[in-house]
Amino acid sequence: MSLVTLANLRFGHGTRLLLDGVSGSIHEGERIGLVGRNGCGKSTLFKLIAGLLKPDDGEVQIARTVRIGYLEQDPKLPQEKTLRGAAAEAFASIETLKAELEGVYDRMATAEPDELEKLMNRQVAIEEQIEASGGYAVDHKIDAALHGLGFTDDDFELPVKGLSGGQKARLGLARLLLSSPDLLLLDEPTNHLDIEGRRWLEEFLADEFKGSVVLISHDRWLLDRVVNRIIEIDRGVLREYPGNYAAFRSLRAERMLTVERQHEKQQDRIRQEQAFIDRYRAGQRAKQARGRETRLERFKEESLVEKHAEMGVMNLDLPDPPTMGDFAFVAENISKSFGDRVCFRNLSLSARPGDRIGIIGPNGAGKTTLVRTLLGDLETDSGEIKRSPRLSIGWFRQTQDHIDRNLLAWEFLQNTIRSLEGAPRASEQEARNLAGAFLFTGEEQDKAIGDLSGGERGRLVLASLIASAKNLLVLDEPTNHLDIPSAERLEEALDKFGDVDRTKIGGKGGHGGVLLLISHDRALLDDVCDKLVVLDGAGNARVFDGSYRDWEAKQKAESAEAAARAKRGDSKPTPKPAAKQADPRPQQPQPTAPSVSTKPAPAQKQAGKPRSKYSNLALEKIEARIADIGRELMQIDFEFADPKTASDAAKTKKLLARREELAREQSELEEEWIRKSG
Repeated sequence: MSLVTLANLRFGHGTRLLLDGVSGSIHEGERIGLVGRNGCGKSTLFKLIAGLLKPDDGEVQIARTVRIGYLEQDPKLPQEKTLRGAAAEAFASIETLKAELEGVYDRMATAEPDELEKLMNRQVAIEEQIEASGGYAVDHKIDAALHGLGFTDDDFELPVKGLSGGQKARLGLARLLLSSPDLLLLDEPTNHLDIEGRRWLEEFLADEFKGSVVLISHDRWLLDRVVNRIIEIDRGVLREYPGNYAAFRSLRAERMLTVERQHEKQQDRIRQEQAFIDRYRAGQRAKQARGRETRLERFKEESLVEKHAEMGVMNLDLPDPPTMGDFAFVAENISKSFGDRVCFRNLSLSARPGDRIGIIGPNGAGKTTLVRTLLGDLETDSGEIKRSPRLSIGWFRQTQDHIDRNLLAWEFLQNTIRSLEGAPRASEQEARNLAGAFLFTGEEQDKAIGDLSGGERGRLVLASLIASAKNLLVLDEPTNHLDIPSAERLEEALDKFGDVDRTKIGGKGGHGGVLLLISHDRALLDDVCDKLVVLDGAGNARVFDGSYRDWEAKQKAESAEAAARAKRGDSKPTPKPAAKQADPRPQQPQPTAPSVSTKPAPAQKQAGKPRSKYSNLALEKIEARIADIGRELMQIDFEFADPKTASDAAKTKKLLARREELAREQSELEEEWIRKSG
């Protein structure tokens, strides 16, 4: 059943056309991801569907009785209520039914036999309505939603009028989810959520919510877990792709490659035509040349295919940062508190050239406080920190108020980055090359900074920091206002910045910069960081050597073990060797050893785990099966790149299911391999 149908929809602002005759539909039970560059019209399309805007042309058709829930950026909330009371309003109809049911019970106590039968029938009808609307588990649902979105029991009685902007946004999301509309329109629902909140939202949308969902989000992991169709807004046109975000990336890359080839062929034709026009503009064939010039201009206006900016590869050479020695800093048993609030205690951490350290934890856990303490902005309460005297620090903060808003984009870069030729100031061409690598078109490079959006300004500052030859970068939530292509380009740049040959520390073997990344973006953390510092908000800090995906796997294993202990009635964990604290002392590079370890330590960290279903397989058979799975996964990815697959929804669904099945098997086999090879 189609819930919403878009028919030749057109909408623009002034001379800028956002939607150019788009058509499409949203069906019952669908999970759709709406993607596109910032400013392409995603939020506008939501407002058109929700009835908050009227199209310039075309029509939005909504099926009768369909209830649409739209997550606004500034939700309207009852200021006089408490946080929990405001959330409970999602079930106002149930409260009305409960009150009516109490009245029925009161009347039944004194009713005559004829009236009693009617009252009993009404009682049954009301109870059925209550059950259909959520039953008597409403209190549990309210608490679960509020806890899942990061509120504590102590927050429940806070007055709505005293909540922060982020708290109000999360409360608005909770109310919307609890109201269970037929169609959810979620515009950046993760903006104020920490990692745990994002996980909860994923599970709720994927496993509990029964209606349809259209989701605008820069969280690639959320899109991968929840959606089964991607709609991209690209220069006013809707393009559809089956599958989740990972499948979309593969299919879109293939389409963009085709577009790029077509663009190059058209450029060849334009050059040939222009050469003829220039040669015969005067003389006997001038009339023919003028005719061909007219046709060429019409061709450029009507048929020219534009090449996407993000098709370019990150092929920049970045200036080498100054050497820092064997380490950036070494912290031993440091602690920091503010009154009764403990941010972290007894934390030991070291950073060497090439380290990329992610700092994660709930909102308000003290992540920024930790960085400020490590770099000397704040004094420690106890412990000791040694810092390299040659640190050169670049810090990306949440605001960019320090920038001269009158400078052009390329001028700002020219003034802040170092020339690759060794000059103290970059050339205009070097500044423009850097801007282009960070997806600024030629027109955007010539804009004044004051005319750029918040996301564009953030992207500009990130480009300047990465290319400014700093040897320690601190990035505090760098992707908050970036669209997905910009976030992916940032990852490429950070890979270059962190690249290092550990056998040539301080030499020309690589940049060797240290990165400290504070982020809730799990895709960014997983792709960039090789070490994590995990704060829990209660003063505990844990150092984990490995990727974010490794950390999640470890958490799941620990949760499964805790659940198994609870089932056995065993309150104590299975004995394990003491966790090895990361050695804070700088280590000398070892040429023969791997530079980064992204796997948990073998046998010792696996002690106490239940035997897996692969426990009886020999090590060589496990290795052979892992290799087979790798080949099959590669084959599936090749099939995703086939345009014929993109048009076959059934085949795509089958391939996605098989890929998930193989990925699970691969993960289990790798865990068993680690256990046996230890």
